[in-house]
Amino acid sequence: MGDRCAPDTTENGPHMGVIGPAAADPIEHSGIINRESDLGVTTRLYKRRWMIVFLFSSYSLINAYQWIQYAIISNIIMKFYKVEAFAVDWLSMVYMLTYIPFIFPVTWLLDIRGLRVTALIANALNCAGTWIKVASAKPSLFWVTMLGQFMSSFAQVFILGMPSRLASVWFGANEVSTACSIGVFGNQLGIAIGFLVPPILVPNVDDMDELAHHISIMFYISAGMATAILVLVVIVFQEKPEIPPSQAQAQARNMQPDEYSYTASILSLLRNKPFMLLVVSYGLNVGCFYAISTLLNRMIIEHYPGEEVNAGRIGLTIVIAGMAGSLICGIWLDKTKTYKQTTLAVYILSLTGMLAYTFTLNLGHLWVVFVTAGVLGFFMTGYLPLGFEYAVELTYPESEGTSSGLLNCSAQIFGIIFTIAQGKIMDYWGTLAGNIFLCIFLLIGTVVTGFIKSDLRRQKANQQVEVQTVSPAGSLSSVQDYGATSCGSPWQQQS
Repeated sequence: MGDRCAPDTTENGPHMGVIGPAAADPIEHSGIINRESDLGVTTRLYKRRWMIVFLFSSYSLINAYQWIQYAIISNIIMKFYKVEAFAVDWLSMVYMLTYIPFIFPVTWLLDIRGLRVTALIANALNCAGTWIKVASAKPSLFWVTMLGQFMSSFAQVFILGMPSRLASVWFGANEVSTACSIGVFGNQLGIAIGFLVPPILVPNVDDMDELAHHISIMFYISAGMATAILVLVVIVFQEKPEIPPSQAQAQARNMQPDEYSYTASILSLLRNKPFMLLVVSYGLNVGCFYAISTLLNRMIIEHYPGEEVNAGRIGLTIVIAGMAGSLICGIWLDKTKTYKQTTLAVYILSLTGMLAYTFTLNLGHLWVVFVTAGVLGFFMTGYLPLGFEYAVELTYPESEGTSSGLLNCSAQIFGIIFTIAQGKIMDYWGTLAGNIFLCIFLLIGTVVTGFIKSDLRRQKANQQVEVQTVSPAGSLSSVQDYGATSCGSPWQQQS
C-alpha cells in the first residue's frame, strides 16, 4: 500500500501542531507521547479520504438500487413472470434473508482482512448479480432473476456494516459521524433511485415482447454501472492511509493479531444489556422501513389505481427526506454527542410520522401522501446512522463492524417478519390495518429506546486519557486526548 498512500496534498484536521523536522510540511501533525514507547505519534488527514467514502457510497448505491427495483413495479413483474405477489416480495426479502446467516463470517473477514478485500468481494458479487439479471428478461426465467437477486443480496452483506469502519479508518475524531452518515447516504440514494427509475423505464404495457425489451434495458443499465464501479474499486480503493487519522487508529495499528478474538467480541456484545436493547429497537425501526419500502407499490395502487409512477415518486420522497435527516443527525452528533436524547427524539418523531402517513393515505389527495411520506422518511431513515453511532458508544472498544453487523442482522429479521405479516394483513383487512400493525411495533421500539442506559464508554475513554503534546518551547503540557474516533476501536487489526 506504500506507493498508493504516498503523501499528497492534504487538509488541516482537528490536530495539535508540533514544531520539528516536519514543520515545513503544510500538514498539521499531532505529536502525542505514547505511554509504552514514549515516542511521538503523528496523525494526519488525507484529502483522498473523501474519494474513498464517495467510492464506497457509489457501490452501496448500485446495490441498494437493485433491492427495490422489483418491488416498486411489483404489479408489472407479477404480470411479466406470471407469479404471485408473494413471490415478488421475496425478490426484496432475499436481501434480508441472505444477510442473517452470512453476517458473522463476513464481519470476521472484515476484521481479519480489512476494507479493500471486503470491497473487492462486494463489487464482484454485485457485478455478477447484475449480469445474471440481464439474462433473465424472459417470462419463463423468473428463477434466473431470483438467482441474480440472490447474488446482489450476498454482496449487500459485505456493504451494510462498512460505513462506521471506513469512517474510523480514514477520518478524524470530529468528522467520523458525518463520514458515517455519508456512507449510509449512498445506500439511501440507491433506494431513492430504485423507487424513481424502474417505473419510468418499465411502463405497464400489455405486449410481452415490448415489456421484455423495457425490463432488459433496466437490467443493462444496472450491469453497466456495476461494471464501471468494479473497475474503479480495483484501481482506486485503498485499505487505509499511510499515517493514521487519529490516536485511536494509531493504537489499533499497534495491536498484535493474537490480542483480538472475534468470538470473545461477539460474546461481550451479547452480554452488553444497553446494546442488546438498542439491537431490538433498531431492528423494529428499520424493519418497519423495509416493510414499507417493499409493499409501497401495493399500498399506493390500492388507493390510487394506475399511479405506479407516483408510487415510485412517493418512495423517492421518503428516501430523499431520509438522506437529509441522516446528514443532519450525523452533523448534530459530531457537535453535541447527545446520543440517547437524539436517538429517542428521532424515534418518537418516526412514530408520529408513521401515524400521520397511516391515517392520511386513504384521503384521496396524493399531495398529502407526499407530505406525510416525506416527514416519515426524514425521521425513520434519518435514524439509520444514529443507530450505528450509538452502538459504537455503547460497545467501545469492540469492533464497530461487529456491532453494526448485529444491528443490521436484527433489522433483516424484523424486516422479513414485518413484510410477510403486513402483506398478509393487507390481503385480508387492507392497507390501514397493515400500517397500524407497524405503528404498534414502532411504539414498542420507542419504549425500549427509553430504557437504554446511556453508558457512553467511548466518551468516558476520551475523557480519561491524558496525553502529552510538545510545545514550541520544548516543554510538555497535559491535554485531553481528542483523538479517539467516533467509530473507532483500538481492538481492530488493520490489514
